[in-house]
Amino acid sequence: MKGVLPRAKKHLGQHFLVDAHYVTRIMAAIHPAATDRVVEIGPGPGALTRPLLEVLPHLHVVEFDPDMVARLRSEFPPQQLSIHPADALTFDFGQLGADLRVVGNLPYNISSPLLFHLAGFAHGIRDMTFMLQKEVVNRMAATADTQDYGRLSVMLQARFAVHRLFNVPPGAFRPPPKVDSAMVRLVPLPSAAIPYIHPGLFADVVARAFGQRRKTLRNTLRGLVDDATFKASNIDPARRGESLSVAEFAALANLLARAG
Repeated sequence: MKGVLPRAKKHLGQHFLVDAHYVTRIMAAIHPAATDRVVEIGPGPGALTRPLLEVLPHLHVVEFDPDMVARLRSEFPPQQLSIHPADALTFDFGQLGADLRVVGNLPYNISSPLLFHLAGFAHGIRDMTFMLQKEVVNRMAATADTQDYGRLSVMLQARFAVHRLFNVPPGAFRPPPKVDSAMVRLVPLPSAAIPYIHPGLFADVVARAFGQRRKTLRNTLRGLVDDATFKASNIDPARRGESLSVAEFAALANLLARAG
C-alpha cells in the first residue's frame, strides 16, 4: 500500500483493506481486461485502485470523502483516473456508458440501499463484484425457507445471478471491523429471464410480504391480493412470505399486473 494510511472516519463506515493477499484474491475475482469499462465505488486510499490501474488504461471512481478525493488527485493524473466526488447512493452510473463493470469495498452502513440503487442501472452493467458485510452477502444469496431469506434476497435474485465468492476476515482491514466480510458477484439477468412484468408491483408485493414476517400472506397482502388471485397462482394464502420462491412472488405480481 502506498504512503501512510489515513485516519478512518467512523461516521463514513471506513475500514481500509491492507492485506496484500486479499487484494490479490479480489483482483483475481474481478479479472479485469484492458478493454473493460470499470468504476470503483469508495476507493479510499487506493488499495484496489492501484492494481486495477496496472491493468486498465483508465478507471472511474466514485468517492464521497473529500480527503480521499484530494489524496487520489495528488497520486493519479486525470487521464488515468476519472474521479467523481459524489454520494454513490445518488450517483448516475448511466452516465459512464454501457457494459459497465462495477467493483468496490462498499460502506456497510449503506450497502442495501446502494444495491437497490445500482439495480436501477442493471441494463447497462456487465457485472458487479463487491466486498460487503458477510451477513449481507448471506442474505443476498439466501434461498426460500431459510433464516437469511428476505426482501433483499428476492429483489436482487429477480434481477441478478448472485454468486457468493469468499470470506475476508476483520484482520485484513485497518481498523478491523467488528464483523466478517465477504466477496460477492452479481451478474444481471438477460431481459427474457427477468420473472416479473411490472417492477413496481413486484417490489410492492415483496415489500409487503416481508413487512411483517410472522404474518401470513393473506394478512400482509390484504387489499392488494384477493383470494381469486391466490387461487390462480396456486399459492396458499396461509403461507408466509419467507416460504415463497422468487418465481412465486413474480407469479403473484404478474397476475396483478395483467388484471390491470
